[in-house]
Amino acid sequence: MADRNVLGGPLDPCGTEPMTGFYRDGCCSSGPKDRGLHTICAVVTAEFLDHQRSIGNDLSTPMPMYRFPGLVPGDRWCVTARNWLRAHADGRAAPVVLAATHERTLDAVPLEVLREYAVDVPDDLTGL
Repeated sequence: MADRNVLGGPLDPCGTEPMTGFYRDGCCSSGPKDRGLHTICAVVTAEFLDHQRSIGNDLSTPMPMYRFPGLVPGDRWCVTARNWLRAHADGRAAPVVLAATHERTLDAVPLEVLREYAVDVPDDLTGL
């Protein structure tokens, strides 16, 4: 069965420049090995990156051994639900691309919270 997003549709790609995803396939796909739930497609901001660094999750520094280029504001990246939720609680969450956010995220973050940060929700929700 194909991966689904939090809106119930097919999971859209999150980003390829840089190549994101737990499986480094450009999607926030998830599976049994993804214990961190790298399922939220976030558009990272300087504030979010600073927050992540402050909690011990440095997303700015390249780590070639993990095929991680280091992020800059504006990059789209599959972040862990737990760390994104922590940023939300601290008032520093990044915008979220709902169509590219995996449905497993809903195990940790309510859809209503994600919608507060959505950057891809149309004004008229009747078609969703």
